[in-house]
Parts: sequence; structure tokens; C-alpha cells
Amino acid sequence: MKRFLSFIMKVITFLFIISGLGILAFAGYNFYEGYIQEDQATNEAEELLERTLYKKDKEKDSSNVDKEDFKETFDPQYGDSIGMLVIDKIDAELPIVQGVEEDDLKKGVGHYTGTSYPLDDDQIVLSGHRDSVFKRMSEIEVGDIMTVNMPYGSFDYKITETKVVPADDLSIIVPHDEETLTVTTCYPFSYFGNAPDRFIVDAKPIN
Repeated sequence: MKRFLSFIMKVITFLFIISGLGILAFAGYNFYEGYIQEDQATNEAEELLERTLYKKDKEKDSSNVDKEDFKETFDPQYGDSIGMLVIDKIDAELPIVQGVEEDDLKKGVGHYTGTSYPLDDDQIVLSGHRDSVFKRMSEIEVGDIMTVNMPYGSFDYKITETKVVPADDLSIIVPHDEETLTVTTCYPFSYFGNAPDRFIVDAKPIN
């Protein structure tokens, strides 16, 4: 009987070890896949910015952009890299991808379809994972600067407010009478699993 119980314990221990290794392998694969997709999206965004109106040396003046011409020509599809979000405070230079589905957020920061873009004089909503692109988001403070680089210009925004809301609170996405950049991520930052809240950052254009 003792030998049988000892055998059973060894089998259980072995199964626990195999399960643990499987979980680690799965997590490692997801991390690697996310890294590859984000790197590819970053390259696509940089190439897009280089071959369009925006230049890294900021020779182009976004104030001279014809807004109506932009609306006619700028028509991103789901999954497209459309620009870059730069947050110097946390050393972040992140690709912006059209859409906020899981496949989109693996690539970078997702742009909520239906919300605006810079120069639209309304709310721009971006979202990203707290454990990947926004892993240092807890360091963000009011007064910090975020920059959105688009094919038609570079736009700076100063953070005016940060707050925490329940995950199901959709009131943060509403029509605005002035341009507002809203960036969201899951909260608490150290939470394991599906976090119950969202960390919200609002910023206004620097004229």
C-alpha cells in the first residue's frame, strides 16, 4: 500500500511539473509572438511615416495640412499601422494600430474605430495592454507630454487628468467639443488575469 501511494505521489508530482512547464512554454510563446508582431508593426509605422508627409526632423508644419484633403485620403483598415505614440517620460515609442481587438493589441497601441484622429477637433481614443506596451504607465503624471506622429503631421498633447474607472464604464468615450487624446489600459497594473478597472489618461493639444 505504501509503495502504491508513493507511486501515485510521484505520478502527481510529475504531472504538476509537466503542467508547469507547459504553462511556461505557452507564456513564452505568447511573449515571443507579441514581440515579433509589435516589432513588425513598428517597422510598418516607421516606413509609413517616412514615405508620407510626416518627417522625423519635423520639417513639415502640421498646421498647414488641408484637413478635408486628409479626410479624403486617410482611410486605414483594421490591423493597419497608422502612426506612432511617443511618451518620452516612460521611454515609449509605440506603433498605433487601427482597431482594439486582441490581434490588434498584440501589435501595439490600438485606435478605437469610430473615434477621431488629430485635427478632427474631437476625442481620439487609444488603448494598450498594461503588461506589454504600457508596462510603465504607472509612472505617468499630469503635465507629461504625449506625441502622436501621423502620416500628415506630429501632434503634442499635455496630460491634464488621470483616473481609474470600472472596466465596463463606457462613459469615457463621448463626443467632445474640443480635441482630446484619451489613452486607456487595464488597472491595477500588477493584477493577474482580467483586471476589473481601467486607467484613463486625458490630454489636450499643445498649441
